[in-house]
Amino acid sequence: MEENKNIPEELEEAEELEEAEELEEAEELEEASETEAASEAAEDTAPETENDDEDDAASEYNDTAAQYADIEEKLAEANDKYVRLFAEYDNYRKRTAKEKTETYQNASVQCIEKLLTVIDSFERSLEAECSDENFKNGMQLIWGQLQNFMTQMNVTEIEALGAEFDPNIHNAIQQQDGTDYASNHVCAVFQKGYMLGDKLIRPAMVAVAV
Repeated sequence: MEENKNIPEELEEAEELEEAEELEEAEELEEASETEAASEAAEDTAPETENDDEDDAASEYNDTAAQYADIEEKLAEANDKYVRLFAEYDNYRKRTAKEKTETYQNASVQCIEKLLTVIDSFERSLEAECSDENFKNGMQLIWGQLQNFMTQMNVTEIEALGAEFDPNIHNAIQQQDGTDYASNHVCAVFQKGYMLGDKLIRPAMVAVAV
């Protein structure tokens, strides 16, 4: 009887064991299914992630290219402004330098022009007869100083006697015939002419052979 009583208990234990095994298999199947689903989801998500990364990289590249183009445009504008400013300053510098030179030269011309009448008178006085040698030598010395001053000021006498007549530097007040000079050449000088560099101070007053 006791053996018969143990039989149902064994059967019950066997059933419980079988149910536990079935439950364990079910859990294993469920876990395997979840793992497979997760793997498939990861595979499906990977291309999307790669696409997102590519889109982000393209967007970043476009932003950088736009910033670079903007910088290049601003640099070109700044360079254009600099070139224009430099050209304006260079023109201003040249213009002011020219004006300064012309102002100095015009002032020098006016000064020399007023001095020429004194030089003319002084030169004529040297041609006058003088019995006092000391006085004459003193006058010659002063004349030499005047000549040196004219040279330092870059003042030169205009070539006249025997030169071909040039209306730009000669002022003809007479025509003379029967001279030893060729036609249209200066045969007499009544007043010397002078130049300051390449600028005319006073034309030479001359007679022209015909």
